[in-house]
Amino acid sequence: MVFSKATGVLGLSDVLDHMDRLKRDPDFRPDFNQLVDFRELANVTLTHAQIRELARRPIYSKVSRRSFVVAREVDYGLSRMFAAYREIGGEPGIRVFRDMRPSLDWISLREEPDPKLFPLLID
Repeated sequence: MVFSKATGVLGLSDVLDHMDRLKRDPDFRPDFNQLVDFRELANVTLTHAQIRELARRPIYSKVSRRSFVVAREVDYGLSRMFAAYREIGGEPGIRVFRDMRPSLDWISLREEPDPKLFPLLID
């Protein structure tokens, strides 16, 4: 399981850095599930073209379940766009949620993890 969290302003370099750190981590496996907490985002500076570019850089397998939790409608739309591109690329297991409980159910967690387990994408 990978726990990720973004706060403040999220841009392309933040996401690329996070993806690169995961790929370099010797404990990371592509078949891990992931919980991404976007609820504390203030702004996303990613363009449509950048989201498409990120979706072309898969690091998870097609059997992974990935759960994105968002608070704002714009983040829901951007996350769904990314998920749709990944589904086209062969990774059907990304779901976007507005509430944590159904998100946890999707990735088979009983309760929300301790916030200390989430490495920040940005701070």
